[in-house]
Amino acid sequence: MKKSVVLLSGGMDSATALAMAREQGFACYAMSMDYGQRHLAELDAARRVASALGVIEHRTIPIPLDAFGGSALTDPAIPVPASGGAGIPVTYVPARNTIFLALALGWAEVLGARDIFVGVNAVDYSGYPDCRPEFIAAFEEMANLATRAGVEGQRFRVQAPLIRLTKAEIIREGVRLGVDYGLTVSCYQADESGCACGRCDACRLRARGFQQADVPDPTRYQHGI
Repeated sequence: MKKSVVLLSGGMDSATALAMAREQGFACYAMSMDYGQRHLAELDAARRVASALGVIEHRTIPIPLDAFGGSALTDPAIPVPASGGAGIPVTYVPARNTIFLALALGWAEVLGARDIFVGVNAVDYSGYPDCRPEFIAAFEEMANLATRAGVEGQRFRVQAPLIRLTKAEIIREGVRLGVDYGLTVSCYQADESGCACGRCDACRLRARGFQQADVPDPTRYQHGI
């Protein structure tokens, strides 16, 4: 059975990407990151999703990006904005997806997996530069230049199946695949139980996606949205 490494944050997009990888017949190995984010509720959610979707193995890797700061998600001194604005928001974490994909690439090479799945999206998203198709294509090219497997002709593919989908389309696809979105946490500042703030950009995009998909929103919000 062909193997894949799936980056699993605990949010709705990565859960959907995992379900899509399974549908394609991959034996899935999930990787989550404890990167010094504001809360660990999303890692609890990742464990729930990994269990529900039957991954072969789920690893959580500590990588302290909060040592650098520079983001509202890793530096408590920078407040999370109530909504997205113009330009790249303060919730952008410098080099996050580059680092995450590099770690996934290392594990994939050891496992003999040649496919890496990541749930990035370039339509209904917050404007992060490392969620664009150009970045994914560039990383895939680098992966095949920088690894023994790639040099020996065993090419890696970085699959971003959600990259051109709206949030509503992602939700409909996940529902079709049986994803329980009640297990997931997308909020930038959820409480310890995973209850979402209802005010940040991630909550706004998530809630609008459920509304546009005409699917009941299972999210627990601290405040109305």
